[in-house]
Amino acid sequence: MAKGEMKGNGKTDLSPVKEIHGSKIFGFERNVLFTGLTSFLTDTSVKMIYSVMPIFLMSIGASKASLGLIEGVAESTASLIKAFSGFWSDRIGKNKPFMLAGYALSAIILPFYAFVISPLQVLVLRFAERFGKGIRTAPRDSLIAASVTNNETGRAFGLQKAMDNSGAIAGPLIAFALLSLFPGNYRLLFLLAGIPAVAGIFVIIFGIKEAKKNKTELLQQFHLRDYPRRYWFFLGIIFVFTLGNSTDALLLVKANEAGIKVAFIPLVYLITNTVSVIAAIPAGSLSDRIGKEKLLVAGFLIYAVVYFFFGLDNSKVMLYMLFALYGLYSAATDGIQKAFVSDIVHSNRRGTGLGIYNALLGITLLPASLIAGVLYDRVNSSIPFRFGAAMALLAALLMVIYMMTGRTARSR
Repeated sequence: MAKGEMKGNGKTDLSPVKEIHGSKIFGFERNVLFTGLTSFLTDTSVKMIYSVMPIFLMSIGASKASLGLIEGVAESTASLIKAFSGFWSDRIGKNKPFMLAGYALSAIILPFYAFVISPLQVLVLRFAERFGKGIRTAPRDSLIAASVTNNETGRAFGLQKAMDNSGAIAGPLIAFALLSLFPGNYRLLFLLAGIPAVAGIFVIIFGIKEAKKNKTELLQQFHLRDYPRRYWFFLGIIFVFTLGNSTDALLLVKANEAGIKVAFIPLVYLITNTVSVIAAIPAGSLSDRIGKEKLLVAGFLIYAVVYFFFGLDNSKVMLYMLFALYGLYSAATDGIQKAFVSDIVHSNRRGTGLGIYNALLGITLLPASLIAGVLYDRVNSSIPFRFGAAMALLAALLMVIYMMTGRTARSR
């Protein structure tokens, strides 16, 4: 068996990489913890803005279809850079420079939302900020996987997800406080949003160490055949699911239309992220024990239930419950998918493999968000949620087939 390939227990041999395994902090490797802290600070900034952006956009003339278009174009176009940055980090054997550049670009862009006067300008800034995410995402995830001990990728990515969503809790809370003190003053909120993101840059500089690869193991060229068939099969499943996983902006709009006041919209988003923070690390640890495929099936099924009920007329209490359940879905899928990709891809191609995965998510968001936005505007508000539920059920079925075919192959 070549170094870095899948072992019989479904784990990846990481031997080609010079791992960074120093003393642990709170039970986590240094890189894993400080990468999570960087994500927390940046997500605090981003979610301060994102939690009110749908309402702000509509206040300057955007339609619901425009919400989907802005998110879809920004994510999809910038996502092309994710595969490139992942490949290039594999090529040079370094991840930290890409993280520094990507997080810095986002930190610089965020305060400029305070000066926009049209949805088109929001689209330009959103694209630039997501471009920064494209630069950093795959190298960051590759660094996390390379820093893990005892094959605990699920737990490590669970922490990453928990820290992401902790920022997604702090951001809306700050937004709620500011809008309560200064009603309707979105521009002040946008100006202040860059401060935590700037702090995250210093965490990268002083807290994170490079996990270098041996020069003989650096990736030189990209070939489709270098990635196992089951990797591509898994990406196909992710494509199906993501096609029905439109921008969360429509969920916030739905909550507003159901009677939840604008000032409380950030708190609705807070419910989702609180549940996700609480459940992310336990979910990651569970996936390391029972298998990530099983947890992904459960996550897809939870999503189907949530979206089906979002398509119905709901009371405010029911909406709060659905947003909580949505957080459970997030904990059971987002970090687990990345951990699963890092397990099935050869270690010297991990950045590229994660980059392709992340690029697929972003690119698929464009048709997903456009479909949902158009259905919401031109048919009725229930159809996009029913479509999302149907695609999640199909993805769960395909994941079961993935598991069954894997067992058949191992038994031969």
